Amino acid sequence: MVIEMKKINFLYFVIFGLLTSSCVQESYNQTVTVILDVSGIKDIKSVGLRGDGKPLSWDEDFEMKPLIKDSLYTTTFSGKTGYLFAEVKFVVNGEFELKDKDNRQVYFDKSRKTIYKATFNKND
Repeated sequence: MVIEMKKINFLYFVIFGLLTSSCVQESYNQTVTVILDVSGIKDIKSVGLRGDGKPLSWDEDFEMKPLIKDSLYTTTFSGKTGYLFAEVKFVVNGEFELKDKDNRQVYFDKSRKTIYKATFNKND
């Protein structure tokens, strides 16, 4: 009977330990440079990036600057994340790319410095 109680108490202790232990995912700093080809689009007024995870947002453009006007735009951002990728879409003149299609997935490089190249409205 005493041995049975010890087994039950031990079992409760193990279950309590499993339930109260945290499964916190490791987070790390990640720097992402994005280069977007917009050649072929006329009258470009603004180019931006939207997505999940700070500093990105689905509500406002994260501004991209011209590397070569009306051809290549770029931006770099950094943040702390526990994820392996971010979901994004590009916006030109207020219009989202890839309408009714899945978001792009930018997979982070293990070096913590990711370079992502894309062409507007082409899921390459």
